[in-house]
Amino acid sequence: MAGPFGFQKDKFEVSQAVAERVLLPAVRDAAQGTLIVADGFSCREQVLQGTGKPAIHLAEVLKMALRRKDSSEAN
Repeated sequence: MAGPFGFQKDKFEVSQAVAERVLLPAVRDAAQGTLIVADGFSCREQVLQGTGKPAIHLAEVLKMALRRKDSSEAN
């Protein structure tokens, strides 16, 4: 989506066409439980709107990993 580019009325179709080449089909085909990671807000929004699957920011992935590490060290 490239920031506001894909939200602009005159560029929406181009943004969708680019996303449908590889990204959105790959997300749709991803196995249940696969983490979809996208750092940009607009990228996460496009993934959600185009597939119904949420994407998360890399910082959220790192937070999840740290929590998992902390809980395994506690046991």
